[in-house]
Amino acid sequence: MNKNTFTKVTLTKGEMNVYDFGGIKLHAYKTNDFIDDEVFIVEKDGKAVVIESPCFFDNNSEFEEYINGLNVEISGMLVAYHGAGAQCLKNVPKYATVNAKEYSENGGGKALIDNFTAAFGEIFDNSIHEITNIISEGKVTIGGIDFIITSTQEAFDIEIPEINAVYTHMLGHDCHSIVAGAPHADAIIVRLKEYVAKRYDLILTSHYTPEDLKDAQTKIDYIENLKEIAVACKSADEFKEKVNERYGNYSGGNYLDMTADFFFA
Repeated sequence: MNKNTFTKVTLTKGEMNVYDFGGIKLHAYKTNDFIDDEVFIVEKDGKAVVIESPCFFDNNSEFEEYINGLNVEISGMLVAYHGAGAQCLKNVPKYATVNAKEYSENGGGKALIDNFTAAFGEIFDNSIHEITNIISEGKVTIGGIDFIITSTQEAFDIEIPEINAVYTHMLGHDCHSIVAGAPHADAIIVRLKEYVAKRYDLILTSHYTPEDLKDAQTKIDYIENLKEIAVACKSADEFKEKVNERYGNYSGGNYLDMTADFFFA
């Protein structure tokens, strides 16, 4: 499946890009919110599974209205890296690993939720999803759809074998990412190289439209260069200046700020 082969549905705030694989569909919701969230619906045989959720109240309403129009049974939501937005699909079973639950309730994910609450105020749904079903690594079947769960440092990635796709937190071939120092950079590179080796058709992420293997290689090169630049710099400001010289067309400057803080804590 080519990443650009989709049907676009324009909504009031965001948009839905629908990929049709025949017996199964992928709905990619571009929220157009302040943090560029992306949410996914995997639909098959009258049932559907949601991957992550929106976290701004207007997106919650828009997303639920779109789902209601599909006339499908929502069998569950996989809550990995984005624990906020619990007012969306409140009565749907929520699935997560133990480490993802901890990340959202007490760890780095909770810290991000607190920061976003301070930044955006009442428009941001800072309620945290209550996990009803703890899952482990390996295959889990929800609504007749198989998912392969792989734990990561923060939460978990999700392989969707029927559409040869994988979901992870961040990619973005022309966007900065949150890289929490050199060890985290190495872990990301290992994971992306695995994606390239497995030759996924689509790579889904929380903050970007679906991407492909060429985009993954671009990100590998970017992170390798970040590490080299960090070694040559003495401060976060110098690091950001050097990165911007090389990647001046990249979006996500707030993510670069966070990366600089991690490398020069």
